[in-house]
Amino acid sequence: MKTFWVDVRSCGKECATTAIEQGADALVAAEAAPFHALGRVTVIAPDGDMILGTDVHEVCIDGKEGEEDALRFAEKTPVIVTTTDWSVIPLENLVSQSDRIIAVVRNADEAEMALTVLERGTAGICLVTDDPAEIIATAARVRVITPHYDLVPFTVTAISPGIMGDRVCIDTCSLLHEGEGMLIGNTSSAFLLVQAETLENPYVAPRPFRVNAGAVHAYVMMADGKTKYLSEVVAGDRVLVAREDGSTTVAMVGRVKTERRPMVLVEVEQDGMKSSLVLQNAETVRLVCPDGDAVSVATLKPGDIILGHRQEGGRHFGVAVSETIRET
Repeated sequence: MKTFWVDVRSCGKECATTAIEQGADALVAAEAAPFHALGRVTVIAPDGDMILGTDVHEVCIDGKEGEEDALRFAEKTPVIVTTTDWSVIPLENLVSQSDRIIAVVRNADEAEMALTVLERGTAGICLVTDDPAEIIATAARVRVITPHYDLVPFTVTAISPGIMGDRVCIDTCSLLHEGEGMLIGNTSSAFLLVQAETLENPYVAPRPFRVNAGAVHAYVMMADGKTKYLSEVVAGDRVLVAREDGSTTVAMVGRVKTERRPMVLVEVEQDGMKSSLVLQNAETVRLVCPDGDAVSVATLKPGDIILGHRQEGGRHFGVAVSETIRET
């Protein structure tokens, strides 16, 4: 998830209020107190929550020396980078070597350029403007720039009833749609797309904010590309929401419910690799198919095709690492 800061050192209260309303992660200010009075927001200032020159550095790049300074600071802190002619090349050089670069931009188009340079993009942007409408436009653009996940077809090989277990429902602060859900994995190498409870059935009303995600030990893909065990997810966390086409958005967790329920083991195979996922044995639990439809675990059968994401290596405290690992 990309960082969205707004520089309010040369604009008025209206811009600061708009930035807070649009969910800016932080305001860059000359002093903190006037902006803390507007709402609960992180302020980057000499007297702020993050201290300019200590917790965050600023560098203006007008040559190779500026790039070197930015990379030196970025070894330890985020760096707000200004380019004198808004050239893409310095950003490419920095992005290829650091994940702590925050690019100064002046509009939504520049923001999109910075956040997608070299496909990886800067860690975030710092918007400089005196136009509240530009803050709104840029915020909307930043929110839709989330990573694309290659989803591939997995073939169901077996479905086995399990015993009672602890399963986790993740209730988000967003209304999800058919074909949308979360990437859940029994292992760090294979994640299946579990759909939100968007569909009508005779027994329970739709709950499109909810994903009945599976057993407590499973991994869930978070917005920052890391994973958490389902048992670790708490209100306020940002989870990755994926669609059948591999596009993604971010949702905030509003509530987590862990309850004892009957479980089922779903075994799948993709290109010779076997994996599995433990889910609640309930009609409302559905896995997404390549056409965007979803199939319930209650009717799932060997030979069915469902969508998932493959990854190499393993996970260390939620972070993807390249290592030799075998999980079954």
